[in-house]
Amino acid sequence: MHCARILALVAGLALATGATAQQMAVAQLLNPEGQKVGIATLTQGQEGLTLVVHVRGLAPGLHALHLHSVGKADPPDFKSAGPHFNPYNKQHGTKNPHGPHAGDLPNLLVDADSVGTAVMKAAMVTLGEGVNSLFDADGTAVVIHEKVDDDNVQADSTNTAGNAGKRVVCGVIEWLK
Repeated sequence: MHCARILALVAGLALATGATAQQMAVAQLLNPEGQKVGIATLTQGQEGLTLVVHVRGLAPGLHALHLHSVGKADPPDFKSAGPHFNPYNKQHGTKNPHGPHAGDLPNLLVDADSVGTAVMKAAMVTLGEGVNSLFDADGTAVVIHEKVDDDNVQADSTNTAGNAGKRVVCGVIEWLK
């Protein structure tokens, strides 16, 4: 699906959930060469935040998807995006009894044509105000990793990133204009 159609779908979703333009954000997703390979849209509705991701050019299979704590996307390694967004100081992993980070999200499935599309809720973050706002002082970024996230089922803090490998796609979250 083309990025323009994704934005049209998200606009329709926003209307259906009662979101306004001030409640929508977007991240242009870049590969390590700095080329645009996708888009992530975030819509704040009455039921919480909805994240829609569309990306192309990745290896088929599952890839870790996270919100990272700094609004920077400097290729080629995207380390400028910092660690996972974690305003509540939890441990990594959606299945960790002492977690998750607010930025821990379900894995993204990329099909045999190297295209990945997902729609998910991000219950622990907001586009509004508060400690869990994605628009804090240094912003946030969407990051896709080369491998699957293991969801850290361990009840300790030894696995802080999900063993997901290199960051292969990144985009800074900005207000939709």
